[in-house]
Amino acid sequence: MPSRKALIRRPSPRLPEGLVTHTERTPVDAELALVQWELYAETLREHGWETVETEPADDCPDGVFVEDTVVMFRNVALITRPGAETRRAETMSVEETLGRLGCSVNWVWQPGTLDGGDVLKIGDTMYVGRGGRTNAAGVQQLRAVFEPLGARVVAVPVSKVLHLKSAVTALPDGTVIGYEPLIDTPSLFPGLLPVPEASGAHVVLLGGGRLLMASSAPKTAELFTDLGYEPVPVDISEFEKLEGCVTCLSVRLRELHS
Repeated sequence: MPSRKALIRRPSPRLPEGLVTHTERTPVDAELALVQWELYAETLREHGWETVETEPADDCPDGVFVEDTVVMFRNVALITRPGAETRRAETMSVEETLGRLGCSVNWVWQPGTLDGGDVLKIGDTMYVGRGGRTNAAGVQQLRAVFEPLGARVVAVPVSKVLHLKSAVTALPDGTVIGYEPLIDTPSLFPGLLPVPEASGAHVVLLGGGRLLMASSAPKTAELFTDLGYEPVPVDISEFEKLEGCVTCLSVRLRELHS
């Protein structure tokens, strides 16, 4: 049976100091963010996911965005080397947690940089955003680890958003969804389904046609409902102020060996 574990990390009290790149800084309420994070984690559990909380990283303002620290393919973990130097301390506890779960662990080495939010997996295809946080050496190392395992790695340019998955994710049938004004080259995604709101481009597949998504995209939720899916909205407004989205807050571990 496929595993249904979700790696998470509680937000740091220093969350309001988190990095912003493509948006203007606005005040972040750390207490409200913690409440929203707890509800996000509870929503995962309510839909059949066992949450695995890695060690808090209170000195790392962006540590809650745990997706950026690792890329998973089956039971193989590639511990990233984040493009923002201030985030590199986030990876150690994630590496330890995944090791305890039985993952085969690999690492991105200097001069490579890679953020997990730049990697969109659809089946055995891994789209990787080459942009501000992920460099060419990081893409090369991703290929070196995962192509021998059967992955197909496709590099795409990213310049309008923080990460590739800030612009596109995918539905359960593999259809890529995205907010077109934020996609550098829409033609690289055959059959792209445009969504009407920027925050509607981000979904987490919960299983059974259920889509975890931000409550800030009600028009997109209507679109997904019309397509036969079940949107599961969560309020992540404080994380959105830091260019975060529903995918950033967890790493879904679907193919761990028992």
